[in-house]
Amino acid sequence: MGQMTIHRDRRDVGWAYLLWFSWFFGICGVHRLYAGRWVSGLLWLLTGGLCGVGQIIDLFFIPRMVEDHNAGRDVW
Repeated sequence: MGQMTIHRDRRDVGWAYLLWFSWFFGICGVHRLYAGRWVSGLLWLLTGGLCGVGQIIDLFFIPRMVEDHNAGRDVW
């Protein structure tokens, strides 16, 4: 038996940052949904990016979120 791998569409850090800018139009968390973090993405959508604080912090975490998605590491 071989190792089972899951094929995922690769994500791009540049696109994730562009989606982060949707915050200026009142839509938070789209970048998290793009990176495969559905639970926290929905939380960001419902809470305004944790009142904007989480949205600002994500500026530093976006590259890691995209890297985790592309590597197949499941995080919520």
